[in-house]
Amino acid sequence: MKLITKFILSLLCILSISMFTTQVNAQDAQTKIIAAMKNSENDWNKGDLDSFMKMYTDESTMMMPTGPVGINAIKELYEKKYFNGKMPKQNLHYDDLKVTLLGEKYALLTGKFTLSGNNLPERSGRYSLVMILTKDGWKILHDHSS
Repeated sequence: MKLITKFILSLLCILSISMFTTQVNAQDAQTKIIAAMKNSENDWNKGDLDSFMKMYTDESTMMMPTGPVGINAIKELYEKKYFNGKMPKQNLHYDDLKVTLLGEKYALLTGKFTLSGNNLPERSGRYSLVMILTKDGWKILHDHSS
């Protein structure tokens, strides 16, 4: 009987430690993902599109009305539609960021973006990003913004 009790207590301890580690990892992932997004927001607003694009991997895709496109088309879209030479046409702000882990290396990030300033009408929309943990930190694997 004592052996069974010790086994059950040991099992409960292991499960508790595992749950705590998962919660800590989730909180750490959330903190790092949100920090990376805020850094990319700053890069955009400084006019540093190359640094902003570092949030994407070489394999990243973005959903467009015609279907998904790759990294070159993503950058071209930003250059042509949202930048005027070296500077963005409007400032970018992320809000309402919510991270949901999809495993150890993947997460879903949802939120709201707002483009404002430069005497242009404010535009906002929602996005969902599939994030992947790489050796360089959390990156966007797939972008679906509307």
